[in-house]
Amino acid sequence: MQVYRTPEERFAALPDFPFAPHYLELRGGLRLHYLDEGPRDAPVVLLLHGEPTWCYLYRHMIGPIVAAGFRVIVPDLIGFGKSDKLLDRAAYSYAGQVAWIREWIEALDLTGMTLGCQDWGSLIGLRLAAEMPERFHGVALSNGGLPAGQEPPRAFAIWRAFSRYSPLFPIGGIVRRGSKRGLSPAEVAAYDAPFPTRASKVAARTYPGLVPFAGNPAVPDQLKAWEVFERWTKPFLCCFADGDPITRGGDAMWLERVPGTRGMQHRTLRGGHFIQEDDPAGFAAAIIEVAQTPLRAA
Repeated sequence: MQVYRTPEERFAALPDFPFAPHYLELRGGLRLHYLDEGPRDAPVVLLLHGEPTWCYLYRHMIGPIVAAGFRVIVPDLIGFGKSDKLLDRAAYSYAGQVAWIREWIEALDLTGMTLGCQDWGSLIGLRLAAEMPERFHGVALSNGGLPAGQEPPRAFAIWRAFSRYSPLFPIGGIVRRGSKRGLSPAEVAAYDAPFPTRASKVAARTYPGLVPFAGNPAVPDQLKAWEVFERWTKPFLCCFADGDPITRGGDAMWLERVPGTRGMQHRTLRGGHFIQEDDPAGFAAAIIEVAQTPLRAA
């Protein structure tokens, strides 16, 4: 099993990123990186990034959530950020990524978590919430979901083809184009930092093709997760962006099917796909609201 570990000097002097690294070695020897900010005895907020980003995406949200009284934990998915990167495309799967993050959650014994998620962070986080609901307090979902065999939106089909066939895959540039506010050259470079070689981008190129739209083998697992959410009464808040061509309108099925969405202050955030760049304050406020919402009586 070939593994690439991005040299630490690639992460020197990143803008607005003063956070100390933490690492956990998973079974099989893979090293997973995560941030862990705030009091260790405070309620946990789990932030999951997606594709093709890393925990840097949440840098403007961590401080406000900690200031509200929470412990904020942000992992880098295997294949991304400071976590190890398998170099074989076949080594990556939806179920495998869920299993890696589940192992990490269990190793840290995280409970009472409020999940903030977007993009692939939602595909992974929502599956985990469905598989281990006893560890979760609630969910704040933005620009993501739990597809289960539908046809992909045209914008996503184009992105999927680009990720697989384009000879160039400029990760920082992709994040810049998926945001509305305009990233600085230093911020673009920070998104490029974990991926200095063509081989190190294998996971980033692979995951768009693993989203379980029509014909994907993960669809049965998605349907099982939906069965859980159709009975989910814990707080569930949707805060999708107004300018994301891939997920815009994706909140409708959650509002219709998930009991926990009732009575929550759902909102539309202003920005593009990477809402953490365009409206970090709005997304952070939504997550804090979920974390502060009492559980309904059984």
